[in-house]
Amino acid sequence: MTKFSQLIAKLLLAGLAVGLALLSALQGVRAADAVVRAVLFYSPSCGHCHAVITETLTPMIEQYAGKLEIVGIDVSVEQGAALYQATIQAFQIPEERLGVPTLIIGDTVLVGSQEIPEQFPGMVEAGLAAGGVDWPQVPGLTELMAAEPPPGEAASSSEATAVVAEQAETEPNTEAAQPQESGFVARFKQDLSGNTLAVVVLLGMLVSGGIVGYAFMVSSAPRLPRFPEWFVPVISILGLGVAFYLAYVELFQAEAVCGPVGDCNTVQQSKYAYLFGVIPIGVVGVLGYLAILIAWLFNRNGPQKYQRATILLVWGMVWIGTLFSIYLTFLEPFVIGASCIWCLTSAVIMTLLLWATTPAALQAIQTSEEDDLEAETAAL
Repeated sequence: MTKFSQLIAKLLLAGLAVGLALLSALQGVRAADAVVRAVLFYSPSCGHCHAVITETLTPMIEQYAGKLEIVGIDVSVEQGAALYQATIQAFQIPEERLGVPTLIIGDTVLVGSQEIPEQFPGMVEAGLAAGGVDWPQVPGLTELMAAEPPPGEAASSSEATAVVAEQAETEPNTEAAQPQESGFVARFKQDLSGNTLAVVVLLGMLVSGGIVGYAFMVSSAPRLPRFPEWFVPVISILGLGVAFYLAYVELFQAEAVCGPVGDCNTVQQSKYAYLFGVIPIGVVGVLGYLAILIAWLFNRNGPQKYQRATILLVWGMVWIGTLFSIYLTFLEPFVIGASCIWCLTSAVIMTLLLWATTPAALQAIQTSEEDDLEAETAAL
C-alpha cells in the first residue's frame, strides 16, 4: 500500500469515527428530548385500575421525570364513556378485551392489571430509545386536551400525569362508580347485549317468584312441575362452582373470564360486589349454596322426624337466595350499567332451585296443617 493510500485510509477512518461520534451525540440529544405519551381509561371504583396506577404508573412517572406523560380518562362520566366507546371502534378492540384499566400507547392497546405492568415498562424504554411516542390517535383526545378539563380528566400534556398521581393518593371511590351524569339509557347502552340478557333473566325471576308465591297462597303444589330427586343436589353443586369462581375473582382481584356477553370485570369491581362493603358476594354465594346442599342432604338422609323442618329450611334459604339474586340482577343493567354472565348464571340456578324445592315444601306445609287439624279433632 502506498503512502497516499494509507493517508486516504486514515482520513476515511477518522471521518467514520467523527461520524459515529456525531451520530451518538445526536441520539443522546434525541433521547434526552424524547417523551412517551399514553392514554389511560379508568374508573374510580375499579380496584384493578387503582392497583395499576399506584403500583405501576405512578412509580414509572416518578422514575422517568417528565419523559412519560399519561392522560387519565374517567369512563364513569358521560364524556369519558363516550370517548372510550369511540376508542373501541377506532382501535377495533374485541369484545372480550373490553374493560378498564385500558392503556393505549402508540397503536398498542394494553388491558388489565396483568398486561399493563408486564408490557408497558418495556414499551416505554423502547419508545424513549426510538425518540419518543406521540399521543395515540384516540378520537376526540385533541379536543379534550384543548378544552377546560372536566372533573376527573386531564386536559393538557403539562397536566397529563395529574390524574394518575391524584388517583394514586386515594382509594377507589366507590361512590363514583356509576355514571350519574349519563342517566339510565347511557348506563344501559354501556353493555347493551349483557344488560338486555340481564333484563330477560330478571323478568323470568319475577314471574317465577310470582307463580311460586301464588301457589303457596292457594296451596296448589300439584300444579307445579316436578323435578327428579337428583336435580337439587346437582344444580346446587353447579351454583357452588359458579360462586367459588366469583369468590376467587373478588378475593384475589383477578380478571374474570366473561365471554362474548357481559362485562364481568366492571360488575366485580363495583361496590355492589361486596356485602356491607366488606364481604365478597361470591363468598356469600358459596356459603348459601353449601347451606342449601347440606340441608337438602340432611333432609334426604337424616332422621325422618326432621324431614319436614329441613325441607322448609331449604325452601326458606332458596327464597332468600332468589330475592337477593333479583336485587343483584336489577342492579346490573339499571345501576351498574354492566352485567356479569356468571352472576346471571347463579341467578338462573337459584330460580331453578326455587321451582324444584317448592312442591315438597308446600306438601310439607299441607301435611303439617292436616296433622294440626287431626290433633285438634282428637282433642275434642
